Amino acid sequence: MCGRYASTRPVADLARAFDVRDDRTDPQLPADYNMAPTKRAPVIIAQPPREDRDAPAERQVRNLTWGLVPSWAKDRAIGSRMINARAETVAEKPSYRRAFSSRRALVPVDGFYEWLPTERIGKGGKPLKQPYFIHPADPEEPLALAGIFEYWHDDHAEDGTDPWLVTYAVITTTATDDVGRVHDRMPMAVTAEHWEAWLDPATDAATAQDLMAAPELGSLDMYAISTLVNNVRNNGPDLLKPAPEITAETDAEAT
Repeated sequence: MCGRYASTRPVADLARAFDVRDDRTDPQLPADYNMAPTKRAPVIIAQPPREDRDAPAERQVRNLTWGLVPSWAKDRAIGSRMINARAETVAEKPSYRRAFSSRRALVPVDGFYEWLPTERIGKGGKPLKQPYFIHPADPEEPLALAGIFEYWHDDHAEDGTDPWLVTYAVITTTATDDVGRVHDRMPMAVTAEHWEAWLDPATDAATAQDLMAAPELGSLDMYAISTLVNNVRNNGPDLLKPAPEITAETDAEAT
């Protein structure tokens, strides 16, 4: 799965990297080194202009909420359980298939976090988990994760508030060998040559499935980091600093 990641690049840099001219992000939203479900992050989508829905889709960068809420959901709380969609079933599962058919997204990340149980036993008798930061081997290039997005209307929204919530999920697949030792699932990615077709609402679902793939072997690096990342309230560049791996002789930091 993918349940936590880092999203720290300035929106202006993302707009250049993804050739986006329509910036609809909140300028007050800070860089997030500990992006977690229900929080908002920059996501790339493509939509026709409001004034001409028959025109070609145009790329936008928007702050969307992580955790997909289907249009038919009665409560937005369902989104906290729908942060990932499996690549094997995303085109058929009722919760995701409408979004996958025409509302696909690119989720730019600096890297993502995964945890590996260690042999050291912590409080409560459970093994302590070692967090790792998994990131592109070329740190200058953002990793474009495959995602889907959806609109949800809050029928009980208070007057004067926007009743529309736009949410997203990250598509995952079986982990490649260089990540599989930590977790059996990992995010799917979309390479730059496929961005246009992936984002285009006119691209059919069958074609879209062929446009995403697990990152190529050797394209990702991984290193151990502090257990400070375990607590979503911790947020800052220190989370990305390499740290000694947890062993029987080392102390895990308080979370």
